[in-house]
Amino acid sequence: MYDGETIYLPPRYGRIRFGKTETIHILAAVAALTFAFAVVFYRRVFTAFGSIEVFALVAAIGISFIIVLTGFLAHELAHKFMAQRNGAWAEFRVFPLGLIMALVFSFTGFLFAAPGAVYIQGNITKRQNGIISLAGPLTNLVLGGTFLAGWLLFPASGMISVIFAQIGIVNLFFAAFNLIPIPPFDGSKVASWNIGIYIATLGAAVILLLIGYGVI
Repeated sequence: MYDGETIYLPPRYGRIRFGKTETIHILAAVAALTFAFAVVFYRRVFTAFGSIEVFALVAAIGISFIIVLTGFLAHELAHKFMAQRNGAWAEFRVFPLGLIMALVFSFTGFLFAAPGAVYIQGNITKRQNGIISLAGPLTNLVLGGTFLAGWLLFPASGMISVIFAQIGIVNLFFAAFNLIPIPPFDGSKVASWNIGIYIATLGAAVILLLIGYGVI
């Protein structure tokens, strides 16, 4: 509120906060996605290292949990934190059908997931909306690039190499996928706000992803 001299903001403006329902939804999404990724990675780990099944299962769960924390949770929290810092209401909610689809598809060896999203409400500008939307893919891009650099610059054998490569590639894939310039993907809002930043971010994600897959 503005009285001509001083701008008065609500007491909790810009503060990061979590609701009880939101926390439950986040925990449910993380648990379901970790299980789904573990199902996908289990056979890959077992085949790659010829390990005993218990070790392969533990390794698959560990890798999956790290991927979910960095690829999914960090992405959604980046949206939430940026929105709340801009004075908007922002809370995560799961898509029950999306979680079910993730669990079902995981048993086919291919993971398709739409676990949920951060819902945002408030009087925000087009620029703020673009920045909020960019925060998620940019977080994946930074994390993916960091793990990919660790894998390329400090190659290690065995499990460490697999972990770095998988975390990096999955994060970069999430970044590129969410930058699709079609609603409701983040890319549509980023491109609408600043096409230059959109092209630069998408280009970086695609190039790093191709490096991760050994194409370039």
